[in-house]
This record gives sequence, structure tokens and C-alpha cells, in this order.
Amino acid sequence: MRLGLALALGTVVLLAVPVWAADPVSQTLAAPIDRVWSTTLAVLKQLGWNTDKVDRSIGWITTDSRRVDGEDYGVYAKGTRHRLVIQMKAASADRTTVSIERTVFNRERILWMDKDEPVKTSDVEVEKSVLAAIAKSL
Repeated sequence: MRLGLALALGTVVLLAVPVWAADPVSQTLAAPIDRVWSTTLAVLKQLGWNTDKVDRSIGWITTDSRRVDGEDYGVYAKGTRHRLVIQMKAASADRTTVSIERTVFNRERILWMDKDEPVKTSDVEVEKSVLAAIAKSL
């Protein structure tokens, strides 16, 4: 009972604090940027992340947002969502630095009008797991 109450209060506190995302998580991989680029797109698709914006010329991928919790009924939605921004830069001819930043936000939608409010998070497990999947797939 106490654990449930503590979790509920912790969730309310986390959802009530509108701030920004954690710092990006970076890793330099031993592969050329073209190979890392194509592998990253394949890994994102495999992990269920749809891409929203892709710009190969600047090494930038933004995913669609995904629901973390809450409800989504089309014209009405309320809950927490997150999206990834992935940046790639060639560190050398055969090394590429990949940075992933996750943005977490609360969304409320009424009749197709979205209201998003950022939520602070220090959890970087999602970013680390995506980077690990990219590195493993190379």
C-alpha cells in the first residue's frame, strides 16, 4: 500500500515538473558514417521507432513520438510521450560519433489540437539501449 502511494506521488511530482530533456548520450563507433547511417535507420525501424525527419546532409534523424503511458483515442489523448533526435558526425574516415537525445513530454489532445509540455528526465536508458543496438548491428 505504501509503495503504491509513494509511486503515485512520485509520478505526480515528475509529471508536474515541466523542464527539459537530459543531455545527449554519445558514442564513437568504428565504422564509416554511411554504414552507421544505414544501420541506424534499420535499427530504429527494428525497434519500432518511425522516422519523422531525416536529413542525411547534416546527419540528423528525428523520430515520431511514441507513447510511454496514457490513453490515445484519436480525437482525445492524454499521457506521456517521447521522441529521439539522433545526430551523426564523421570522427575520421572509419569512425563516426553518434549522439542521441530523448525528449519526454506530456501531451493532451482534444479534437486534433495537441498541447505538449516538456518533462524533465535524467533516465538515459532508452538512449543507451538504442546506441548499444546500433553498435551491435555494425
